[in-house]
Amino acid sequence: MSEAPDYDVVLLIEQPLSAADAAQVRSLHEALEQPVTYHVLLPLEDAAARIEAAMGSITAGDLLASPAIAMNEVDLDAVREDCRERSDEHLAATLAALREAGATAVGQVVTDPPIDALAAKVAEVDGREAIILTRPHVVAEFFHLDWTSQARRRIGVPVLHLLEHENFDEQAGGGEGITGV
Repeated sequence: MSEAPDYDVVLLIEQPLSAADAAQVRSLHEALEQPVTYHVLLPLEDAAARIEAAMGSITAGDLLASPAIAMNEVDLDAVREDCRERSDEHLAATLAALREAGATAVGQVVTDPPIDALAAKVAEVDGREAIILTRPHVVAEFFHLDWTSQARRRIGVPVLHLLEHENFDEQAGGGEGITGV
C-alpha cells in the first residue's frame, strides 16, 4: 500500500504569525491523514515605502532649502539591509510558531510581487490550497484589489483569507475574515 503524498499548503503572510495564528492555521488540517507541509511566503518589507515615510517627517522648509542634503542623509543600502534582516526575523518567528503548533513548515522571503510569488510556489510544490493571512484592507477588498481577490483570479486552487491576530469567531462575527474556499 503506497503512502499518501504530502498535502502542500502555501501561506502568503503580511506580517509574522502569532502563536494563535499558527495554531488556527494548523487546526484547519488536523483531520487530514496525509502529512501537511506549509510553504510560507513573506514579501520583503518595502524599503522604498520606509524611505518615503521617513521623508514625510522632513518639513517642507528643510526639503526646499536643501533637498540634496535630505536625500544624502538616507543610506539606501542600510535601509534595504535593515528591511532584509527584519523580513528574515519575521519569517523565522512565523516558522517557529507553526512548528510549535505541530506543523511542518518551510518558508522564504520573496521579492517578486506577492501574487506572482504565490502562483509560482503553488505550481512548484503542486499546492492543494493557498491561505492568505493579512490585516484588514477594507478599501482594497471592496474593490477586489486585495491579495485574496487577485489570487482567486490567478491560481487554480482554493484560496482562504484569514485576518491575522483574530480567531475564527472574531472573523466570522463581522462578515470579514474567512471569505471562502
